[in-house]
Amino acid sequence: MKAHTRIRKPSEFAQSRADRAKKILGGLKRLYPEADCALEHNSALELLISTILSAQSTDETVNKVTPVLFAEFPSAAALADAPLADIEKIIHSTGFFRQKSKSTKNSCALLVEKHGGEVPDTMEELVELPGVARKTANVILGTWFKKNEGIVVDTHVGRLAERMAITWRSKNSKDAVKIERDLMEIVPRKNWTYFSHAMIQHGRRVCPARKPDCDGCKLAKLCPSAGTFE
Repeated sequence: MKAHTRIRKPSEFAQSRADRAKKILGGLKRLYPEADCALEHNSALELLISTILSAQSTDETVNKVTPVLFAEFPSAAALADAPLADIEKIIHSTGFFRQKSKSTKNSCALLVEKHGGEVPDTMEELVELPGVARKTANVILGTWFKKNEGIVVDTHVGRLAERMAITWRSKNSKDAVKIERDLMEIVPRKNWTYFSHAMIQHGRRVCPARKPDCDGCKLAKLCPSAGTFE
């Protein structure tokens, strides 16, 4: 039986995952001391739109299109007034471009209407914007406003949390909110934003979905799943 599927008593698991999370955080800080958001941005608005565009896309792709988008439409008001067809043409390569264009335009319209064209700095106000859910709001709040309101759980963070056994959820769970809740219990709040960025970097560089580099992983000794992949 693989190590990460071993059945444990809930109390044992809770204690071990908390201890492991502390050590993993320390390891991440040594490996990625400057871990930060990979989406290039110069303002809260640029980060907001970039995060909306990043859904089902790569940061690299988003970083190629956003300079063109923001040069053409440099403010929330400009994006709110932009023809959908123009936005779609620029962001086409990010995928799901029609829905993303609508979310971008409608979010900016709401920013102009309710917030004077500025991006708000509360979870409640951010999730009211079209195309913005908790994960996106966490990115904005933590990265730009330096407010640790939650942990960003994308596919990398969710995958690593399960492999490292620091979430109660199984590998078949897709509930990012529940995984986030698990992680918030054991990662110090002051490290929530950093933890997300560092885990994402580790997931991309060392622990991808298909072929994790367990032999080359500096965190392998802390990971119950290390060496169990074919």
